[in-house]
Amino acid sequence: MHFIFITTDLSGGGAEKAILKIAHLLIQRGHIASILIFENKIEHTLPNELTVEILGNGFKRSSHGWLGKRLSARKLKKKFNSNNQTYDLIISTLPYADEIVKLAQLPRHYSRIANTLGSEISALEKVNPNKAKRRKRRYQALYGNNAPLVSVSKGVANDLCHTLKRTSIPHIIPNPLNLSSIRALSAQSSKPLHHNPYVIHVGRFSPQKRHDLLLDTWHLLTELPDLILLTAPNHELSNMITARGLQDRVHIAGFQTNPYPWITQARLLVLCSDHEGLPNVLLESLACGTPVISTDCPSGPAEILRDMPECLVPCGDVNALANTLIKFLKTPPTLDRMDFSPYLPDKVASAWEALAHQSSNH
Repeated sequence: MHFIFITTDLSGGGAEKAILKIAHLLIQRGHIASILIFENKIEHTLPNELTVEILGNGFKRSSHGWLGKRLSARKLKKKFNSNNQTYDLIISTLPYADEIVKLAQLPRHYSRIANTLGSEISALEKVNPNKAKRRKRRYQALYGNNAPLVSVSKGVANDLCHTLKRTSIPHIIPNPLNLSSIRALSAQSSKPLHHNPYVIHVGRFSPQKRHDLLLDTWHLLTELPDLILLTAPNHELSNMITARGLQDRVHIAGFQTNPYPWITQARLLVLCSDHEGLPNVLLESLACGTPVISTDCPSGPAEILRDMPECLVPCGDVNALANTLIKFLKTPPTLDRMDFSPYLPDKVASAWEALAHQSSNH
């Protein structure tokens, strides 16, 4: 079968990393899979067998305005019409790419939703109610009742139905987790990566990820180990660290194409987001043998940690996060209760194959 994944670029985010994994997995299963991006930004390591194509010249940032989207959609439709290639499944991810593919009216197209849109809209309402209304209208037009969708978790599917008043439940296909590959990559660097014991946080700097909550916790507890942030250097983040007097205890290590040695050497991994879809980093940390603490945000953490509920803390609660950190640093939770079976590659690949069969038969 022939699959193509379409997204804005391959910057260092979780959604981009996930589609690389899925495409590579399908190739390993004997299918043809490629990725098309609109902007020439690639920060992830690409598998050798995977073809990545850039629409147009790709060297300048695409216009995200009304006209720019329609010009990109026209280019995309022209490309698909000219190459005489039939795809069994076209999968876009992230709203900008979803919108362009929908405007291009490509067949057998599914949007892959990797975040709880309701939480995003609720957070936006607090700072800009009018923008939140516009965002909701945009999502209703994109992902309304008849739109073919794939969600990464049950929580995301439920959120889509509730937020957008959908009566049709999206398909649910989680991200694949290749345990042997992660463990092999985690062993690539055996030398100490930091001079002191540390706790790690992996994620881009954005309000959703709540670096402020994390830094407030380190400011509250002077006895905590160092905190390593695997994120691109950011002036605002550096100022937040300095304002709390944490520059000797909190370190920005940058985006890492292979974060697994860093995760393996950490005492704990912390996720403190206000919302997620299915946070891969929790699964990856547990695969590396590193315990986790996560906010019980919508959605994903509670699904992943359903057999380890003590690893969950309420959203936005500095004291609960601090108390659990102290507790786990003394007595880490046992990880043998973790059930990886829903995320194993063969199961995930079979779900994508079934969806492609279903789509091709319609």
